[in-house]
Amino acid sequence: MASGSGTNFEALVNACDNGQLKARVVQLVVNNPGCGAQSRAERLGIPWNLLDHRSHASREALDQALVNCLRSRSVDLVVMAGWMRIVTPVLIQAFEGRLLNIHPSLLPSFKGIDAVGQALAAGVTLAGCTVHLVCEAVDAGEILMQAAVPVMADDDHASLSARIQAQEHRLLPAAVALLAQRLHQSQG
Repeated sequence: MASGSGTNFEALVNACDNGQLKARVVQLVVNNPGCGAQSRAERLGIPWNLLDHRSHASREALDQALVNCLRSRSVDLVVMAGWMRIVTPVLIQAFEGRLLNIHPSLLPSFKGIDAVGQALAAGVTLAGCTVHLVCEAVDAGEILMQAAVPVMADDDHASLSARIQAQEHRLLPAAVALLAQRLHQSQG
């Protein structure tokens, strides 16, 4: 699931293609028509679906449409890779323990929108990213993996974001592999 440029989506596809991640991306769902993630899916030959949040009466209605879409593709594990929408129990419960998110901060610090801006405003010397399971509280689920980057004295939003994003691309496939292994072990 993606809302923006889709770099984390492409990192997952590449990790699958090069054998780093023994998985297959079967579907991309975007909520913004014409977003970069949609273009990446087309270029990479990955099926995609648009579920525009503006076309749904409520967050719950959007999440039910997501559940229906993902189940129709027999999805085992769902990755929120830059999904800029708060999800509801409708989606969380349908994929409980199988829904993960990547967030550009070292949680539990700087939850929610513009975590990079929050980190810069707070004057921290260390920032980073976190992959966590999704629960009903925003950015509060079980942490699976984290990566830290130093905040440089001359950093601005763009430069710090770029360093964090490089770590996201490395961390997200590893966290998906970890969760998949955990799910496999619990089933057998």
